[in-house]
Amino acid sequence: TMSSNSDDPKIAHTIKNAVTVFAASIGLVLIIFMLAQYAVGAYSTRARQNDAAMSPSAIAERLKPVGDVQVIANAAAPVAVAAAPPVAAAPATGGADQGQSTYEAVCSACHAGGVAGAPKTGDKAIWSPRIALGKDVLYASALKGKGVMPAKGGNPGIADDAVKAAVDYLVAQVK
Repeated sequence: TMSSNSDDPKIAHTIKNAVTVFAASIGLVLIIFMLAQYAVGAYSTRARQNDAAMSPSAIAERLKPVGDVQVIANAAAPVAVAAAPPVAAAPATGGADQGQSTYEAVCSACHAGGVAGAPKTGDKAIWSPRIALGKDVLYASALKGKGVMPAKGGNPGIADDAVKAAVDYLVAQVK
């Protein structure tokens, strides 16, 4: 009589060996994966415990915005304005010297040539109506920004008195 294939001891032995090898392979892969997870987890925790770069303030510094966007109502055409490069605050000598040095360091970049619609230095026709509004209005525009001109000409490190001295210098150029 013929025997069925399931009764053949060679086939049963081969199937048993294949299942054993497959199970051992899966187990080995799982052990390697778990050891890798443990090593990476322990290393990253240990390495970052006292890392100053992972402090909340360091993370906030890395994530802070690099610039501001100003929306101008009723602007005829969009105008790209580069932020003024950071410069040191004008010397605290006061008076015309401080005004002129602040003007030259920050304000002249736009006002000397009338860039982006800035009133040109010394142009009486453009400055007269502005001067008529009073120095407080001019100071407020320079300190807080107006139109495409950013606050303090784009240099927030300048002292308010230095900005006011620069406004006084600009006004003096018209008279």
